[in-house]
Amino acid sequence: MKSVEIYSSRLCGYCLAAKQLLAAKGVSFEEIDLSRVPARRTEMMQRSGGRKTVPQVFVDGTHVGGFDDLVGLDADGRLDALLGG
Repeated sequence: MKSVEIYSSRLCGYCLAAKQLLAAKGVSFEEIDLSRVPARRTEMMQRSGGRKTVPQVFVDGTHVGGFDDLVGLDADGRLDALLGG
């Protein structure tokens, strides 16, 4: 299984939904909670090409995008292959 990272925030409904989607697929992920470590937002923005919103998802270090991007990949049937499933 590939490594998955998700930048999130505690009060973000889209973050919760993204984590639920990944969990439903049996994917373990590292969560970087920006509400607890706000200094890492700059890191997230650099890695994501300037995106400021959460969630931001990375698979094996490659930026996948936010919640809408994740759901779009799933709807197209490409998320499982991307995750290595």
